[in-house]
Amino acid sequence: MPDVDYYEVLGLRRDATAAEVKAAYRRLAKTMHPDGGGTVGTFRLLREAYDLLSDPVARARYDAGGATVVPVPVRPRPRRRFGDEPGFVPDLPELDAEDLSWWHFAGEDTRMRHGRRREPGHMPVVAAVAGMVFVLLPLVTGAGFSPPMLVVWLLLTAGTALLVQRLARGYLRAAKAREAYAAEFGGRTVFGAPGTERDELAERLTADLLEGYLTRLPGARIFHGLAWPGSVFADVDHAVLCGKRLVLIESKLWLPGHYETAEDGRLLRNGRPFRGGGSRLEESLAAYRELLPGVALRGAMIVYPSRSGDLTTADPGELAVAPMTPEEFLHEIGEWLAADPSTVDHDTLRTMRDQVVGGGRAA
Repeated sequence: MPDVDYYEVLGLRRDATAAEVKAAYRRLAKTMHPDGGGTVGTFRLLREAYDLLSDPVARARYDAGGATVVPVPVRPRPRRRFGDEPGFVPDLPELDAEDLSWWHFAGEDTRMRHGRRREPGHMPVVAAVAGMVFVLLPLVTGAGFSPPMLVVWLLLTAGTALLVQRLARGYLRAAKAREAYAAEFGGRTVFGAPGTERDELAERLTADLLEGYLTRLPGARIFHGLAWPGSVFADVDHAVLCGKRLVLIESKLWLPGHYETAEDGRLLRNGRPFRGGGSRLEESLAAYRELLPGVALRGAMIVYPSRSGDLTTADPGELAVAPMTPEEFLHEIGEWLAADPSTVDHDTLRTMRDQVVGGGRAA
């Protein structure tokens, strides 16, 4: 047997199916490719493992302890699925931003607030100024104090001093939070990069969609290619975090038609069970609920047409996972995230960044 265990390279058991071999290679290639932060040597080893284990004859010889010469892969001509249009790229929505209910509101205040609480608002400041005026006015005018008035004046002075102290501490904490954020994250709003393979077109379309619209929210942070806790694979296509709200997103390139999710969780196309693709969004939501128990979570499955034709989806209602068009995503999920458009929670952001496959490499 060779020194290198090709099954271990791909993180597979020896009884792994051909589909599992292919899936493991595709996921690891994102991080081990030289363009993704890996090295030429590690990527070559990954490629050798895939070429050997994807060839039934070479794999059988390898399993039997024979020669481990990696076969020269013969790339079969890809079969064209019925209805496909080679080179077809669906258009992203051309929405008038003013049609989005949250667009104007999100742009009213572009200041980014750090942490769960905002900086002191106007009311405490007004109260502090008014208190100082009442405290200083008798001293300036030289008015005398009766015993009751003196007690009131002393209480007002103490209260004003405490309020000013709290305001000063609040502003100081906010300033330190901004400095800490800048030192750790810089000005980054996007972490990770979408897939570059031909069959990852939908992921690249969603990346453009998110970065083109949701960056309108000052506190929004976008992630591409996240792992489940304990995993090394890109199990989640995308995610958007804004304050304490997080949406996990899958990108799909499917045939035109009408998609909906039945009450029993089955995905339907034109009223019939859809067998052209699946979803792991429910599993992703369960994994991230455990990872981030204090964060409000939603799932979104954005569907694009794989050829010319209309693609529509049903109203998701109360369903946790349901297909939606890019336009529906911007209206519904954008409004949900915009409930607190300017807050960045450092702890949650740090946790999400660490789940990006490849160490949170900037897009």
